[in-house]
Amino acid sequence: MTSKKIILLRHGQTDFNLQGIVQGSGVDSSLNKTGQQQSLDFYESYKNHGFDKLYTSALKRTHETVHNFIEDGLPWEILKDLNEISWGKHEGQPITSEEDIYYQWMLNQWRSGDTSYKIDGGESPEEVAMRLRRAMKIILPSPYQNILVCMHGRAMRVMLCVMLNRPLKDMDLFEHQNACVYELEFNGAVFEILKQNDVTHLRGKTLLQPEFIQTFRERS
Repeated sequence: MTSKKIILLRHGQTDFNLQGIVQGSGVDSSLNKTGQQQSLDFYESYKNHGFDKLYTSALKRTHETVHNFIEDGLPWEILKDLNEISWGKHEGQPITSEEDIYYQWMLNQWRSGDTSYKIDGGESPEEVAMRLRRAMKIILPSPYQNILVCMHGRAMRVMLCVMLNRPLKDMDLFEHQNACVYELEFNGAVFEILKQNDVTHLRGKTLLQPEFIQTFRERS
């Protein structure tokens, strides 16, 4: 299998991100003005990167984040398997203090290794990993060598574990924020991270404050 460079891009900010409302795979929200600026910042920094293929999830916040590349005619494929994790009955709901306690408890289950645990009515990390492996079976054998993948925060964490062959309990080692970049190189056998949670392309105009990132790091 030939070498490849893959950039994983998290979608830009939505009002749901800003308000701390759970999105997941069941809420098909659009970018807000900040997210639109993040999209433009990324495009201006990467338009000459030489991408030869674009993959997005089926959710429009990923399409909107890379719409300039789509308009430029970059070959584009939608893979539903790249969708965000399903947060079940919590999707579309604001995070109350009680909900956040449950959310933190659930994350601790995953960090302890119980990655088959799923939130009420939602998906487990194991189920997300299964569909992301299906997506990689399409992406890796493709003839393309410089690939852009736009997806979602929690799914990105799972994807990085899949790509790097790490246990899913390590997901939270991979921090993220809206419009961040993970750049990876595949040598035909293994992946290496070249950039991690990189937002230098945002040029400081649309960065979130660290405490905001910590509080609302999911909700994607």
